[in-house]
Amino acid sequence: MKWIGPEDTEYDERRELFNAMIDKRPGVIAACETAADVRAALDRAEADDLAVAVRSGGHSVAGQSTNDGGLVIDVRPMKGIEIDPSARRARVGGGCTWGEFDAVAQEHGLATTGGRVSTTGVSGLTLGGGSGWLERQHGLTCDNLLAVELVTADGREIRADETQHQELLWASKGGGGNFGVVTAFEFQLHPVGPMILGGLMAWPATRAPEISRAFRDWADNAPEELGTGLVILSGPPEEFIPAHLQGQPMVAIAVLWNGDEATGTDVIQVMRDLEPELDMVGAMPYAQLQSMIDDPPGMRQYWSADYHDSFRDEALDVFLDAGARRASPMTQHLLLPWGGALGRIDEDSTPLNQRGARWVTHPFATWADPADDAANIAWVRAYREAIAPFTTGGVYLNFIGDEGDERIKAAFGAEKYDRLATIKAEYDPGNVFAGNQNIRPKVPV
Repeated sequence: MKWIGPEDTEYDERRELFNAMIDKRPGVIAACETAADVRAALDRAEADDLAVAVRSGGHSVAGQSTNDGGLVIDVRPMKGIEIDPSARRARVGGGCTWGEFDAVAQEHGLATTGGRVSTTGVSGLTLGGGSGWLERQHGLTCDNLLAVELVTADGREIRADETQHQELLWASKGGGGNFGVVTAFEFQLHPVGPMILGGLMAWPATRAPEISRAFRDWADNAPEELGTGLVILSGPPEEFIPAHLQGQPMVAIAVLWNGDEATGTDVIQVMRDLEPELDMVGAMPYAQLQSMIDDPPGMRQYWSADYHDSFRDEALDVFLDAGARRASPMTQHLLLPWGGALGRIDEDSTPLNQRGARWVTHPFATWADPADDAANIAWVRAYREAIAPFTTGGVYLNFIGDEGDERIKAAFGAEKYDRLATIKAEYDPGNVFAGNQNIRPKVPV
């Protein structure tokens, strides 16, 4: 255990989050290496009447992994990773990132659905559901969660799996960090890589109406081995981007094919026939693809998301219009196909609602200057208002910031939210773990 306060030289580095808009100053940071350390941190929080936040990767766009004046339980020292290749199982410490997990699992040609950004924490992504490139083939991260080990608000060390605390395991499959501090996860792994077919294709934004319609029709009916997404962005000033696209609006697709390479090449040919001006799709390491869209830290962020049962031309027009009006050239505007394993999994197996949604849109505003905060936030909100007639009302909470209780309830639906609130009342009746997409404990009537 290491206690870090404002007087310590590493304090600023320890409190820094991915979203530079969040600049909070906790009273103390507890760098925890063991479950016993977590218990000690919780004891101190209770004794000193300190609000608690739990920090792993620090990618919560709303800054829910920190607070002002309270105690932050930092689980990043918990880095252990154990792979059982014969059983295709992994035990992963609560402080690991997806890049660290992927690197070890790939030594055995294995993986589970993980975040699209390698610096994302395993904890936050998993507990919020876990969207990634493998989701159409193997489900969300939480669908591959076999067990959690956690410390509850009253200091109990609990293992939740298929034989014990089953309701707690169910709640951990998308219900967020509401129920305790997770010190370890166990996952089901699948054969992936180490070489897959993947990469980027891109076209000038002038071709966006044509490319986006072709992408929609292609991705909506694609085999489950295909993970993909369409994004409106500006060409970064990178050597691999053609000079005439650097700094210019463009439409791009990301591709992951986890299957027979020849078949994948045939599937991808539909988009290749549209003559992209950037075509980097080819054989590459899975772990490299997993870090392909990593964003640099230190940028300001504001995100949101919505579900869609279909994405007809009128919705695409709204999506593309917003993409053309981005308030920052660093902003990315994403359209992700769901379906496949996501929709096949029993709706009641996780807390997440609307598993049958076919599409997700994800306006992902990124900028550098605080003077531009209002314009970028307004862009995200204007898109959500414009696209509202084409949405289902559901949402994946890991893609959004703090948008209020109604959005949290929409992610689960009334019946599942009530079940989560009942579980919350059992394991955290005092709502100690409120620094998250918070589910309040159910009050007995």
